[in-house]
Amino acid sequence: MNAQPAPAGLPLIPDLKGKVVLITGASTGIGAAAAVAFGRNGARVVVNFNASRGPAEEVAAEVAAGGGESHLIQADVRDPGAAHRVVAETVQRFGRLDVLVNNAGALIKRTPVTEYTDDFVAAVLDLNVVQVVRFVREAAVQMRRQGGGGAIINVSSIAARHGGGPGSVIYAAAKGFISTATRGWAKELVKDRIRVNAVSPGVIMTPFHERYSTAEQLAAMQATIPMDRLGTPDDCVGAFLYLASEQMSGYVTGQILEVNGGQYMP
Repeated sequence: MNAQPAPAGLPLIPDLKGKVVLITGASTGIGAAAAVAFGRNGARVVVNFNASRGPAEEVAAEVAAGGGESHLIQADVRDPGAAHRVVAETVQRFGRLDVLVNNAGALIKRTPVTEYTDDFVAAVLDLNVVQVVRFVREAAVQMRRQGGGGAIINVSSIAARHGGGPGSVIYAAAKGFISTATRGWAKELVKDRIRVNAVSPGVIMTPFHERYSTAEQLAAMQATIPMDRLGTPDDCVGAFLYLASEQMSGYVTGQILEVNGGQYMP
């Protein structure tokens, strides 16, 4: 499939230098690209990973090579205690938390409605909804405690807009929850100067689609994209940097920023 690289050389954003940024699921794909981009802006980046230690170490090395600081935290975000532990370890290492990027999530598997089991539905919601709620809670508590505000950036999906592709309805619904909750959390936390927004990627070539989408499915998706190409993780990083920066987006909260090549125009 045609997935061209994004333009290199994004401008540096001065107020991101020194910011403490926690990214869940940061060993590959969009999370990894965001971690490296924050590192190039001089941020202190916590790279959360579950099983992919090798790739996570490579990301951490790239963060450091780009001028940032990095710290690895292994945790399965589905563990009920993971959010509290990861945020606590972030603060122990860097003294505070300025930006949370809730990137971890997955489709689990494509499953038609007639084959749903309670365990399958629970697994999708646990990975894409429940753990995000926990991380938002822990980040909000920490940001309130330290004062000065902060930014929470959730990752939704174009699937939240159109219901998802074949066998991905529960995943799409989970991402719809994230989009709706983002708006609600934004209103609740605005008094604490905590901005809550979301990035909603379209068809981005990451291990997600390598695992869950066939070449035929990807070709069909590309045919619906006005830019006539599939996205790359680097296509998404500007949105994260923008939403993390008080200088760039200090008057932006409760927004879902679509990054999809024109495939969906709300």
